[in-house]
Order: sequence, then C-alpha cells, then structure tokens
Amino acid sequence: MLAGDYGAGQRLPSESALVKRFGVSRPTAARALKELVLSGLVERRAGAGSFVVEKPLAAAGQRQLGLLIPQWETTEIFEMICGQLASLARTQDFAVQWSSARGRDRGSGKGAGEERAGEGQEAREAAELAQAERLCEEFIERKVGGVFFAPLELSRQQAEVNHRIGEKFRQAGIPLVLVDRDMERFPHRGAFDVVGMDNVAAGHLVASHLLKLGCRRVTFFTRPMSAATVAARITGVREALVGAGLEWGAGGVIEGDPSDAAFVKSSLLKRKPEACICANDRTAAELLQTLLRAGVRVPHDLRVVGFDDVRYATLMAVPLTTVHQPCDEIAAVAFDAMLRRIADPLAPVCSFFVAPRLVVRESCGTYLPR
Repeated sequence: MLAGDYGAGQRLPSESALVKRFGVSRPTAARALKELVLSGLVERRAGAGSFVVEKPLAAAGQRQLGLLIPQWETTEIFEMICGQLASLARTQDFAVQWSSARGRDRGSGKGAGEERAGEGQEAREAAELAQAERLCEEFIERKVGGVFFAPLELSRQQAEVNHRIGEKFRQAGIPLVLVDRDMERFPHRGAFDVVGMDNVAAGHLVASHLLKLGCRRVTFFTRPMSAATVAARITGVREALVGAGLEWGAGGVIEGDPSDAAFVKSSLLKRKPEACICANDRTAAELLQTLLRAGVRVPHDLRVVGFDDVRYATLMAVPLTTVHQPCDEIAAVAFDAMLRRIADPLAPVCSFFVAPRLVVRESCGTYLPR
C-alpha cells in the first residue's frame, strides 16, 4: 500500500488468499489485517472485505500513539488518565499501544528477612528500569506517531534512565509528551512538553486550609527519590506557611517509609506537629495505618492530608482530606499537546498545568467540634 500497489479505496486480498499467497496460518493473516486496521491504513466493511482507506498514511505508525507509563499500577491516577487518553485517541482515529514496565505491584514487607527483601526490591527496581527502556525501543521500532511518557520515580537510577528514554525518542523523531511530571528536579525544566496538575498551587491550597483550621506546626512526609511533582508541592506548602509569618525550613520535610513505625515515631511524632501533609494518598494511607497502630488519633492528635483523591480515600479508617487530580482534564490537555507537537515538531517546549481542587473529609479535622 505504501508503495502504491494498492490504491485508496481498493479491496485487499481476503484472509484465505493471503494464507495461500504467503504460506502463513489463518490466524497470522487475520492478525496482519487487524494490525493494518489499527494502524489506520485499512478499514473493514461488513460483508465486503478489507479496503485501503481513502487517505493512506505515509507510514503505518503515524496513526499510532504509545502510552509508556512504567509505574501505573502503583499510581491510580495513571489508570484514569490513560483510559481517557485512549478514548480521545479513538475519536481522532488513532490506535493506542499501552505498555507498562511492571508485572506486579511493588511490595513493602518488613520484618524477618528484611535484608533479603531489600535485595529483592532492588532487583525489581532494576528489572522495571530495564523493561521501561525495552518498551521505549519497541515503540521506536513500531514507528509510533507519538508517545505519552510518565517519567520513573523512586529509584536511584531514575534520572539516568528517564533521560536516556527521552533522548532515544528525540533521536528517532518521535514526539514526546510527559504526563504528570517532568524529568528534571523542580524548579528546573526539561526539553519536552509536560502536562499535569499545578502542584505548587495544590501545595499552597492544602497548607492554606490547615492554616485556616489553626495549625501552625506543619510537616511534609514523602518517600526518598520522589517525582518532581512532590518538590513542587513542598514549594507551595512553604509559600503558604512563610506567607503566614511562620518559619518553615528543610526541617519541615521528612523523607522515609511511612509504614516504618520506629521511623515515624522518631522522625515525625517526636516533633509534635499539628498536621502532616503527605506527598500522595498512598503515603497518607500507609502513614495513617502506622499512626493508628501507635495509638495516635487522627485528626484529634494529628491531622493528615494527601494528594490525588484516589478511589480508596473515602474507605480509609479516617476518610482522607486530599487534593483531587483532574485526570480527565489532564488527559484532554495532554492529547491536545500531542496533536500540537505532531503538527509542529519545532514548536516551543511548553508546560501545561490544570487547576487543583481540595476535597475536605474527616482526616484534616475540619469537622472537629470547636
């Protein structure tokens, strides 16, 4: 078709004819035709057969978009964003290749054999990084028209791998739009378009709410090597607290494992904060369990809030106050950014931010008796 042997609107050989001509099995012939349909080169007409589309593309991959979301199983918002991106792609006649770099969720067990578990964790991280690069190579081989990529986090080699993936796509001439986060540490910006929630505004929004509730001793809890979005949230929190006349330096940020009871006691509870802002809802959920096991009453003794508004936020022992991630809006803006980048590869690199929204529930203490 690309060579002009079959013109626009021309009927292609049937599956039976392809089997005889190329000596392949019937499933192989059917799969080949399906790939051509997904690539936007061929359309199936009921009862008539397969036909070349009226405007065949210069390359099969140009009507395919890739979703490279290595850690989507551990970050619920990616499932929702990717689902919406796939829906938007279908409306524009794009096929979507959806790949993740994980086969299962990351474990966090402790106790007997903790050292061996740590080694297993490192092995899983290494496998995840390697798989992300392999998926990158697959997209390049398929010559997809563009890729949505959520850079890796929570790994010592994340920066190196993220940059290698970005450079491979750049050299292949494949447009890349980053979803949720940049590759660079905040406030630095990278060489690719990025679409996500306005995390500085989100941090400011949460801290301002706690200030209105009378909180003055506020901490921020995060895991080491978190994404650039977390640093942006910390910046927003700091601006709100300093703007209220409070001193809040680096000591206000705690990096560690929220499920480690000893660490939480020595690093968080020892400071006697009135409120703890967690980097995301998953961190908040694990911290909440640790606090409850330690006999800390939330929100009476300590107020806890998060970010993302995941589905289980309302199902925690204490329903979680959090910042809602506008996933549908992020997907819509990201898809528009991709169409813009495909149409004009030399357009200036841009950041697109969607406004956050605070969801108030019991964990922040809003509904405590005055």
